Amino acid sequence: MIRVLVADDQALVRAGLAGIIGTAPDLQVVGEAADGARAVALAGELRPDVVLMDIRMPGMDGLEATRRITGSRVLILTTFDLDQYVYAALRGGASGFLLKDAPPRELLDAIRIIDRGDALLSPSITRRLISAFAARPSPPDPGSLPHLTARERDVLLLVADGLSNAEIATELGIAPGTVRAHVAALLSKLKARDRIQLVILTHRAGLIS
Repeated sequence: MIRVLVADDQALVRAGLAGIIGTAPDLQVVGEAADGARAVALAGELRPDVVLMDIRMPGMDGLEATRRITGSRVLILTTFDLDQYVYAALRGGASGFLLKDAPPRELLDAIRIIDRGDALLSPSITRRLISAFAARPSPPDPGSLPHLTARERDVLLLVADGLSNAEIATELGIAPGTVRAHVAALLSKLKARDRIQLVILTHRAGLIS
């Protein structure tokens, strides 16, 4: 059972999200918060697997709450498709960013994806986000990454290209379990929280132009 905390300042939105989550047999809402401070407190008390976090809330907003939450994965859910929110959410440690106009099934799938340790971005902003990071004027720093094996470098480049584990396995002719092991090693060596941070580190290191 995936335990979910819902944080949104609108009671009707919280009720709607809880209702959607309640239709899934493998998901359970364990708490609700109307502001960021309450979300941080409940996350520490209830230890949910995933926190659905709104951005614009009174007092402490969702971005600050995301930075303060540890031990739970955060999925940002917002009506605002704005670049600065995406960047701030990812820097703050969020594992995903989804727009509120996503279909219910996409929301449920997103929670499951976040729970198993993968990252997720709304399809409408994924390519723009990667392009924006790649276009930043800061010089590449190839020395910022520790030594990687040739196979780990191959896997990293394919992760940065947006391929799933299954697609990487097909591309390299190796087993999916081997890909998962390489991705786990990359996350550990690069001290990255998820695949999104691997993509950012790859661009910053100048491995992809």
